[in-house]
Amino acid sequence: MGHLGPTELIIILVIVLVLFGVGRVGRIGGELGTAVREFRRGLQGSESKEKNEEDEPEKAAEEQKS
Repeated sequence: MGHLGPTELIIILVIVLVLFGVGRVGRIGGELGTAVREFRRGLQGSESKEKNEEDEPEKAAEEQKS
């Protein structure tokens, strides 16, 4: 199983369009884009949350000194 060339990709695209139709393929693409965007936001949110949790012990120690 080798590399897919442009001809194979065009054939696959035509088959997908015939099976699902142009409107449904457009909706699926939009929904997939939204899902990827939300996934990335979730990853960024968890990374910032982890950074905040790492900083909290330092802040608590500073507050106890005051």
